[in-house]
Amino acid sequence: MTLPRSMTVIGAGTMGSGIALIAARAGLTVWQVDVAQAQLDRAAVYHRKTLDRDVEKGRCSRADADAALGRLSYVRGLPDGSGAQFAVEAATENVEVKRKIFLEMVEVLGPATVLATNTSSISITDLARSVGPAAERVIGMHFFNPVPVMKLVEVIKGLATSEATTAITMEFAKALGKTPIAANDRAGFVSNRVLMPMINEAFHAWMEGVASPEAVDEIMKLGCNFPMGPLRLADFIGLDVCHDIMMVLHRELGDPKYFPCPLLRQLVQAGRLGDKTGQGVYRHAGA
Repeated sequence: MTLPRSMTVIGAGTMGSGIALIAARAGLTVWQVDVAQAQLDRAAVYHRKTLDRDVEKGRCSRADADAALGRLSYVRGLPDGSGAQFAVEAATENVEVKRKIFLEMVEVLGPATVLATNTSSISITDLARSVGPAAERVIGMHFFNPVPVMKLVEVIKGLATSEATTAITMEFAKALGKTPIAANDRAGFVSNRVLMPMINEAFHAWMEGVASPEAVDEIMKLGCNFPMGPLRLADFIGLDVCHDIMMVLHRELGDPKYFPCPLLRQLVQAGRLGDKTGQGVYRHAGA
């Protein structure tokens, strides 16, 4: 099996920029794609700062850091990154947005390019059905935040995904320094099927006055040995992302227990999305 040596990452947000960085570190030629120049600029700053910090901490040499930066290109449109052998879509968690991106990927990328999505909850089979015969090349590759640190990649095979696509993706994840684990194509897969209802229940506990957010988080940290409490984790993930994943679970599984807590919905409506906006459950530095 010959593994890809080049990669296109569509979406230069937190997840996309992290995926592009680990690919460049692993020696791949990487095209970081986004429609917004400001987002590309932020990704470039993040890449340089992270690699500079790696050099300062002795994790890599200056030469290796500069080589990784040299393998990264920042482009405004997918056609400019069309030479890649492997593509990962890391756009917002919206099925219609992702479908449009997959249609463009099929149109401009090579006929052998693996078409992966970093979705954290949306059905791979559903995404793949809009691309016809190319569905056999569509697969889920769910990275975790922060991408450079977290080892897990959930690999999700859709109904039409070929065995060859699955095998390449599993080996490719290992080449990126990750541990791939297979999950079936069900709403939320494994991680968010278990995690998001727990976070949602933490919001209910806060809303119903069971305890303050600080107490909820400290109890879960000290009592369950969690490194971060569920409400603090929600801020880190993004309250909008938590809300959207709960909506997917509710829609796909049809159980009212998956409906987002009213307090979570209210915070999202107020624009209090967590770390990325400076305020969510908590107020964060710089807000």
